Amino acid sequence: MTSTPLDIAALGTLDGDKSEETVMSNYLEIIETVIASLEQDQSAMVSHTEQGTFWKFAYGSVEVYVQLTGTSDEDILTVWSPVLSLPAKDEPKLMRHILEMNCGETFESCFGILGEQVVVLASRPLADISAGEISRLMTIVATIADDNDEALQAEYGA
Repeated sequence: MTSTPLDIAALGTLDGDKSEETVMSNYLEIIETVIASLEQDQSAMVSHTEQGTFWKFAYGSVEVYVQLTGTSDEDILTVWSPVLSLPAKDEPKLMRHILEMNCGETFESCFGILGEQVVVLASRPLADISAGEISRLMTIVATIADDNDEALQAEYGA
């Protein structure tokens, strides 16, 4: 996967019929507008692959990743941010801690394990999604990850 610096003005045209191009362009513009409002130090990167469009940007002390798999109602918007590498100290205590946080502190996101990392994650099908929902998912993941990564690393980091 090749990454390039994010340039909202240089979105380029997409193949396909005009309605799909317009829909994809709208999703891209919304996502990139939200990233532009959240990212720090012009850290945003974008990559286009067969699995969709991926973005990465810095928010506070974390990196946030966004994936858009396509434009149909069944396609998925996923946002995640790693907060702790595994293995960790006292993993049973860590798992209880993040499960308790999932119950009341993570809104539409949740803690999970992706590969060898604990992440904050939110995922949503595109059916009936609004610009506000896209912004909220991205903001929640970035904020919860940034608010919790240092404490989790201090307590459970290997």
